[in-house]
Amino acid sequence: MPIFNYRCERGTPTPIYRFKSLKDFPKNLKNHCLNYLWQIPSNCVFTIINFTKMTNPRRNFLKHSTMALGAFWLAGCATKEGKPTDENAEQVDSTAITGGAKNLFFKISLAEWSLHRTIFDDKKLDNLDFAATARNKYGIEAIEYVNQMFKDKATDATYLAELNKRAADNGVFQNLIMIDGEGGMAETDKKMLAEAIENHKKWVDAAHTLGCKSIRVNAFSSNKNPEEAAKAAVEGLSKLGEYGAQAGINVIVENHGGYSSNGDWLSGVMKEINKPNVGCLPDFGNFCIRRDNKDGDPWNGPCVEEYDRYKGVGQMMPFAKGVSAKTHDFDAEGNCTETDYRKMLQVVKEAGYTDYIGIEYEGEKVSEEEGIRLTKALLEKVGTELS
Repeated sequence: MPIFNYRCERGTPTPIYRFKSLKDFPKNLKNHCLNYLWQIPSNCVFTIINFTKMTNPRRNFLKHSTMALGAFWLAGCATKEGKPTDENAEQVDSTAITGGAKNLFFKISLAEWSLHRTIFDDKKLDNLDFAATARNKYGIEAIEYVNQMFKDKATDATYLAELNKRAADNGVFQNLIMIDGEGGMAETDKKMLAEAIENHKKWVDAAHTLGCKSIRVNAFSSNKNPEEAAKAAVEGLSKLGEYGAQAGINVIVENHGGYSSNGDWLSGVMKEINKPNVGCLPDFGNFCIRRDNKDGDPWNGPCVEEYDRYKGVGQMMPFAKGVSAKTHDFDAEGNCTETDYRKMLQVVKEAGYTDYIGIEYEGEKVSEEEGIRLTKALLEKVGTELS
């Protein structure tokens, strides 16, 4: 049975959508545009990717014709043919692209950190296989890379091309790359800040190559003065944002310890920057703003002061270009014990957010696989209630 894939490219490419029958094309195309663009598009380019060999003469229609499905809701949509491939084409069920529940007000992606023990400790998963794992094991069609998983590959064109191929083969959208270990974007030392900006540029380029929308950076600072750190963050993020804008890439800051876990501080930085491609990645956890240690390390030592997570997410949502659904533990009913997901997702919904929410399981009481499935089920359950 032939399987076709298309992607609607209107500014930023949307996830690849898969269908098995030509007769389903108009219906699925319309649903795709409404579900992923959240508006009736006036000018889209649809790319046919990875289809199996077919004998149907209507193939020429897909290769060369304009899709005219009614000027009322769609105009100016043409097709481009990608390279045909039979490999893995029939392994994906056409109903799995939404990853489960229908009609959620958001879309679900999978953060690679959810599998960091599987990758680092157990060595049972390679970064190249992450897209296939997300799609075929969990029914998730968008992914969020962590640069630690391919730290030395940012400028490796062959490696990045292979990531693109495997993502396309499995109908997966590569949404963003989380960047660690490249320097703090709120360092007040001019040399350190300049190095951090420069270090991140290769990841902007890699994200562009992979068709991502964003890179996530850290607004770390070794300066104990929050005002001075904020000023440095405005400078550093603005400069990196300017570079990102040239590649069509967002630069987003997660609440990831230190000053960045303070909603007042981070939202204030964003207001000062005021750039359309510089924003936030609100994480439902990560709100410890002070730990019991001597050096001010944002991660070492027990947390002694925590920012209100619901207030913090609410403050970041006006600048959100992604959201991380953090989980650690679950009760017998499958609810997250550290975060009230109904309350939190209501905050997200009230902000008008409709893009990806990434599953990021960090617990230890259940396996990473089970944690991912529990988080996905929770998002789908609560998302359905609120949609």
